[in-house]
Amino acid sequence: MNKSDLVDVVSSGADMSKADAGRAVDAVLDGISGALGNGDSVALVGFGTFSVRHRAAREGRNPQTGASMHIPATKVPGFKAGKGLKDTVKNS
Repeated sequence: MNKSDLVDVVSSGADMSKADAGRAVDAVLDGISGALGNGDSVALVGFGTFSVRHRAAREGRNPQTGASMHIPATKVPGFKAGKGLKDTVKNS
C-alpha cells in the first residue's frame, strides 16, 4: 500500500472526499514528523510508538577499498508495534 492507496481507504472509511482525506493523511504524517524532529515520541494506543533512536558511532569499511572508516553517531526514526497491530498481523 502506498500513500494514495491510504488516502483512498481513509476517504471511503471516513466518508469524505479524496482531497479532504489527502489533507488529513498529510496532517497526520506532518504531525508525526514534526514531533520526531523535536525529539518527541508519538504513541498511538493499539497501533504503536514512533520514536527517535540514537545510533552509536562505529567503525565501518569502505566496500570499494576495504579501508576502515569512522561512521559518526546519528539519530534515526524508530517504530515499535503495539499489541493490537501485532495481533492483527499475526492472525491474518
